[in-house]
Amino acid sequence: MFQHISAHIFLTVLMYIFIFLCMRIMGKREIGKLSVFDLTISIMIAEIAVFSIEDIERPIYDGLVPMATLVLIQILAAQLSLKSRKLRLLIDGKPSILISDGKLHRGEMRKQRYNIDDLMLQLRGQNIDSPADVEFAILETSGQLTVIEKNKGVSSSNQSGNSSSAAETGQRNGISEGNTSDSVKLPSHKIRYEGLPIPLIMDGKVQDQNLEMIGKTRFWLRTQIRQKGASDFRDVFLCSIDHKGKIYVDRLLH
Repeated sequence: MFQHISAHIFLTVLMYIFIFLCMRIMGKREIGKLSVFDLTISIMIAEIAVFSIEDIERPIYDGLVPMATLVLIQILAAQLSLKSRKLRLLIDGKPSILISDGKLHRGEMRKQRYNIDDLMLQLRGQNIDSPADVEFAILETSGQLTVIEKNKGVSSSNQSGNSSSAAETGQRNGISEGNTSDSVKLPSHKIRYEGLPIPLIMDGKVQDQNLEMIGKTRFWLRTQIRQKGASDFRDVFLCSIDHKGKIYVDRLLH
């Protein structure tokens, strides 16, 4: 009896330590934002741990090996997604705009199976009474609703104080932002969602569709990034432009 209890205690402690290490290896992203892929991995690790604890007759490696395999899959997928935006979209999906300029996008809400009660609950949680007061409501891939109020900044359940910290992080990482004097005139009738920045370069790859949308060419874009100190598209991690024509460039650190 005592040996049986001791075995369960040992397995429980062992699984706790192993799962703790797994979560640390997989990164802080697992704690702060669980995508569908991350949630699947986490649930499977938890289920395998339960089976290992319940059946003390089975060898320990029958539980540790599958859990280690799942961790390796997550790490490999994360590394590949850093290099491929298509893979990121395949794994995590794309954010969905549910409200723009106070108007509900019912088709997108139906597609995401997001009913009006869910939406109003999220808005009330951010002290917003009506969708008419919302410039944008974006359903992130983690299920979090990011809300941008009209004539106000971004509000979200876990974004307080992010503006100042983002600015400090950008300065530390050598991020270069376009000055207001460098603004570019854009065709306003082609900008579908005014207020949201349009990515022109992501991970060193030019987003030709967005470039065509604003009526610009790769030659123009190359000139803009050279003014920010980047000689080639491959040297740029992110380049975006907002509806006011302000250009933002973040260079890759080699």
